[in-house]
Amino acid sequence: MSLTEKIKLTALTSKGGCGCKIGPADLSQVIRSLPPAAPDPNLLVGLDTSDDAGVYRLNDELALVQTVDFFTPIVDDPYSFGQIAAANAISDIYAMGGRPLTALNIVAFPITALDKSILTEILRGAADKAKEAGVTIVGGHSIDDKEPKFGMAVTGLVHPDRVLTNTGAKPGDRLILTKPIGVGILTTSIKKDQLTPEETERVTRVMATLNKRAAEIMSGYEVHACTDVTGFGLLGHTLEMAKGSGVSITIRCCRE
Repeated sequence: MSLTEKIKLTALTSKGGCGCKIGPADLSQVIRSLPPAAPDPNLLVGLDTSDDAGVYRLNDELALVQTVDFFTPIVDDPYSFGQIAAANAISDIYAMGGRPLTALNIVAFPITALDKSILTEILRGAADKAKEAGVTIVGGHSIDDKEPKFGMAVTGLVHPDRVLTNTGAKPGDRLILTKPIGVGILTTSIKKDQLTPEETERVTRVMATLNKRAAEIMSGYEVHACTDVTGFGLLGHTLEMAKGSGVSITIRCCRE
């Protein structure tokens, strides 16, 4: 058995995955104390709406989509963790209607406490997922940290008139999910050794799946709003969409 198979990455952190994010209530208190940014007519999407990425217009035909996302291990397998973290960061670009282009790796790793091959596997998983998305990794930054963390800063492109936000929902719209919900419960169970290998493999596969195909399908339809459901769960992201769009959203649980 290799060192990367022996290590239980989720045991090295107090919180796992997006569960380590600062809560929206605390974050809003911090941000509202900051001075407002200087007005810029080319900033199409900024901090105001808690959207998945920022969008900056370069010209009438092209805008940059920029996001950054990183977190502590959500699964124990290093390669899978790298894939999931990369897919999670890249999905923010898809959620804005954009095409991901380049990425920078963000690494925090206890380099003297863990075998270096573990970090190699994390980066290899991320590189394979980036290649699948057509994203070029152009560099990154690393620090020595007692809790491992990994993610990416991703840049994409979008036409300024085709930007999707989480604030455009309209009465009569239907909410369509591209992945099953409940991942947070399962990943917490991984940390507590309460999932079977088959259950772990399934939820890992779901988390590592890119939203690339879903974004391609979405581009053929009139879509008013879009968001990436991750750290704040379905209810948290739905609340952001409802408040930002000035609508109410009803979620019904239908069982067959």
